Amino acid sequence: MLSKIHNGVLLRHLIPCIHQSRPTLRLPSPRMQPNHHMRAFSVQSILQSQESQSQAEPKTESSRCFTYHAAASFSAKYKTFDPTSHVFHFNPYNRIQTQKRPKSKRPASGQDAFFISRVGDTNAVAFGIADGVGGWEDSGVDPADFSHSFCDYMAAAAYEHKPVSSESSLTAKSLMQRGYDDVCRDSSIHAGGSTASIAIAGEDGRLEVANLGDSGFVHLRLNAVHSYSEPQTHAFNTPFQLSIVPASMLARAAAFGGAQLCDNPKDADVTQHTLKHGDILVFASDGVWDNLFNQDILRIASRLMVGLGAWKTSDSGILVTSDLKPYTQGDDSAQRPLTLQSALAVEIAGAAKRASTNQQLDGPFAKEVQKYYPLENWHGGKIDDICVIVIVVSEDGKSEAIKSKL
Repeated sequence: MLSKIHNGVLLRHLIPCIHQSRPTLRLPSPRMQPNHHMRAFSVQSILQSQESQSQAEPKTESSRCFTYHAAASFSAKYKTFDPTSHVFHFNPYNRIQTQKRPKSKRPASGQDAFFISRVGDTNAVAFGIADGVGGWEDSGVDPADFSHSFCDYMAAAAYEHKPVSSESSLTAKSLMQRGYDDVCRDSSIHAGGSTASIAIAGEDGRLEVANLGDSGFVHLRLNAVHSYSEPQTHAFNTPFQLSIVPASMLARAAAFGGAQLCDNPKDADVTQHTLKHGDILVFASDGVWDNLFNQDILRIASRLMVGLGAWKTSDSGILVTSDLKPYTQGDDSAQRPLTLQSALAVEIAGAAKRASTNQQLDGPFAKEVQKYYPLENWHGGKIDDICVIVIVVSEDGKSEAIKSKL
């Protein structure tokens, strides 16, 4: 994120002039970019092997419930992206650390942070993205301290959640508020800020999203973009953001004039969604959305889902296979289990990384610069930290494929 701080006031960054048998699928080897190369890998043989070992289980209407298969992938700005190590595989049965992690234990995602956590003793899942405001570096503040601590606190709050009544269920906005309150109480964090895109997916297939700033999500249903978030901004490249502002900075802002940008969880846009079997959720920081359009995300997902057989083509449309388990459950014996959700996350992160260093193809950020600042010579992608969470939705008990209604 490129917001800047001047005289205690966060300002928009001034942009410089810069120059049907299932087909065998190998994830494409990306065009190499200097200092941003990726190692190619294949998911086809592994996922097909897992499918052949899966045994069909009898399912009844009463046993139907939603399960969320999650993974994340990330890459820090100016660092090489490694798809084999820059990936997180979510296991709902793993214990969440209820204390803030030391810096040495953070993922290599730069100022971007993420979390995925089971909600209490339920099968609901809470997850989210926080993008640290890079402008705080000008004041000697590490923006990663705010964003990573914020996510750690939200993960712990979701994991330890114990509702006392049906009315006290956890919401996306209340979880954001809890994380923000905990960060503000953290004596080791004196300043900083981040955007936030937080979600809770319930056992009943209902999704609630609280989005503040320019991180966001896209909801894919078969071969279409079903819904997506709109960024919240005060001005171009000045997103809404949660902040901790030192008293000295507030005093300077008062002396020199201007207002300090400091939004609150109550300012987040909250949306409700109903999920279906085979849906894909993609939550990401602006390192993805500034470099890839929604249709780019859809093309990546469609290629993988159809190529692997999770989505099937037919004369009447696209179908989702009734049993996604062979694709979403990794081999427990593998040190780094390969799953459909991790393959999607890695592919999207890798595509965003390549686009960010491609100066020949204008991405969403370049299009916005050209719209608001036509005299600027900005072309190509925007190099930034990248973080993406992918959720593959499955409904247990599905007895037949679901047809795309197009």
